[in-house]
Amino acid sequence: MNLDRDSVAAVDSTAQMAEALDLAAHLRDALWRVESAGAARVDAPDGVIVAGMGGSAVGGRLAAAALGPRLTRPFSIADGYELPAWAGPQTLVLCSSYSGETEETLACYDDAAERGAPRIVATTGGSLAERARRDRVPVIPVPGGFQPRAAVGYALVSALAAAALAGAAPGLEGEVEAAAALAETLAAEWGPDGPEDSEAKALARALDGTVPVIGGAELAAAAAYRWKCQFNENSSLPAFSFALPEAGHNEVVGWAAARELGRFGVVLLDDPGAQPRNRLRTELTAEIAEAGAEVVIQVSARGETRLERLVSLVMLGDLVSLYVAVLRGADPVEIEPIAWLKTQLASR
Repeated sequence: MNLDRDSVAAVDSTAQMAEALDLAAHLRDALWRVESAGAARVDAPDGVIVAGMGGSAVGGRLAAAALGPRLTRPFSIADGYELPAWAGPQTLVLCSSYSGETEETLACYDDAAERGAPRIVATTGGSLAERARRDRVPVIPVPGGFQPRAAVGYALVSALAAAALAGAAPGLEGEVEAAAALAETLAAEWGPDGPEDSEAKALARALDGTVPVIGGAELAAAAAYRWKCQFNENSSLPAFSFALPEAGHNEVVGWAAARELGRFGVVLLDDPGAQPRNRLRTELTAEIAEAGAEVVIQVSARGETRLERLVSLVMLGDLVSLYVAVLRGADPVEIEPIAWLKTQLASR
């Protein structure tokens, strides 16, 4: 089937594709929203913690990957109910929750308050915004109306800003603008109005009917995790990710038996700026996976800066997962198991 605008609209009832294609606008709007929060710089020698779950936490993971060797202080993710034991008054904590009602993030906010840690919040509102305003904590006002995972541009820019405010990294406003310009170009190339043999559509067709397994090294590893999550939520599929070089010391052994167990589609994400030995490992891992995977594809990031290359991989993965949803006839807004889990947790 064609993956054109009409085919997408027939499945995508809430225009998730349009949100993915608007990544450039989200990145630019996020810069303004961060500035509007009026957060002051703090000296945080113990670094930054991004407290969040799901699509809100992924911004922190991507920010750490984009900053890479430019990070001069620790940068950690707290994706649970507590901050690391070492967190305290010399740690800046960014509490990121799209809804403002994520129970784990609310618990981390309270934990940070008890430890006397300086805080900043990124949210659309809810209990998190109420607590922040009560405590006179700066709030980055994220716009409503998205699925949380579609607000990745806001989560990414908020986490980059937190690192700069904590003295852990330089500000990347110029790089965000450049990444937004690249995202505009890629949206035209990879979107539904683009050619049917575009990279995004070709990848979706190749992966359709398989269990996606995405891997990469360095910043590509963070992008691989984003791809995995997008296949889970947008495509309603089991999907998995791995990071190199670690997977070369264990996971590669299993590929020989993969064909006996199911149809796996492997995507190896490559960053041209990665350490040469990691790039070689990416190529060799692809060769190993061919022994048992139904399809093995290598994808190269686009762009000059780390942030541009990361954004290119994120946008590609988002679009591929949405095209796979169209091919499967699965509305990408449907995440009933997550809603069921939250309901059960709230009642117990």
